Amino acid sequence: MKKEFTLRSWHISDLDNLVRYANNWNISKNMTDKFPFPYSEKDGKAFIEFATKDDPIHIFAIDVEGQAVGGIGIHPLDDIYRKNAELGYWLAEPFWGYGIISNAIKQAVNFAFDTYDIDRVFARPFGTNIASQRVLEKNNFILEGKFDKVLVKDGVLLDELIYAVRRENWPI
Repeated sequence: MKKEFTLRSWHISDLDNLVRYANNWNISKNMTDKFPFPYSEKDGKAFIEFATKDDPIHIFAIDVEGQAVGGIGIHPLDDIYRKNAELGYWLAEPFWGYGIISNAIKQAVNFAFDTYDIDRVFARPFGTNIASQRVLEKNNFILEGKFDKVLVKDGVLLDELIYAVRRENWPI
């Protein structure tokens, strides 16, 4: 069953929901250490400030029935990587399995190609994050590379995967 959602900018009024939903090891274990566990109010305030400082806004809250339950962002690169943008996302555990992230990825990639002069959007899921790999593949992302045991999370070496979609292969 699909659940309706919108992508919108983050607001300080989202702080309580952000802290409540982000403070979850099942989410944090698949994120960089910049997404801490435990997740505090201080972390949430810093994130909202970071997510709302650029123009155009490119880090969005995933809103279900008026509450922020996750986030998705497009991070354009510069210098020799300027034709690329990285995609990152997370979703509160109670909302898993409703097709939200799959559809949010479609919207975020559309935003990326409509907004930036880029040719490629990529994501870097951990080798252990099978759900993220599947949702990227469902959205036409292709596995471009695998780096064995290059990430350290909670003292464990993990594989890093690189998935990407090219402008020429979008929309799906």
